[in-house]
Amino acid sequence: MNTSQRIAVFVAVANLLLLAAFPPFDYVSLQRGNVPTFDGFYFAFGLHPNRVLNMDFLLLEIIVVLINACIAVLLLRAPAASQARKLGGNWRQRSVLLLVAINLVLMLLFPPFEYYSAITKAALPTFEGFYFVFGDNSQRQLVTPILYIEVALVLINGALLWLAFRDKTPDELSAEQVRALAQRVKAAQRK
Repeated sequence: MNTSQRIAVFVAVANLLLLAAFPPFDYVSLQRGNVPTFDGFYFAFGLHPNRVLNMDFLLLEIIVVLINACIAVLLLRAPAASQARKLGGNWRQRSVLLLVAINLVLMLLFPPFEYYSAITKAALPTFEGFYFVFGDNSQRQLVTPILYIEVALVLINGALLWLAFRDKTPDELSAEQVRALAQRVKAAQRK
């Protein structure tokens, strides 16, 4: 692990400690039928009457920090000697990692919300829109199922693009070599 990777891991640990110190809370009101609505981030060891910890959102935050830490470690790895000539390795794979990290952070900054009056027991709830997480969301509830789906789709697409953009190893056949091999096999079968 090089110095840059150690710094990335240190930043990730600091972020995890900050998330643990100021977790997200929901406000539970009797006027709203005990429906929890997102209230904000409060100190973990403070007194918070009528508020419950939003474990779904906290878990998503932790997952995104850990994934971004893994992405940072991959982006900051020392390139092999053969890749050093190519400006630090496969730039397409590094671009995919960077875009995945940016998308995950934006998803947590602007999560899907719905108004507490529109809450249903449907498998996939409706949502009113994407709002800034640090804004006034006292009348809204986070729609964590949709947020989970968003995160999963970004991770799946990022992984597929990462694999699609990987460098071919010397023992892999090119498209022309595969065609030539297929023609030789067909010719051998005709004989």
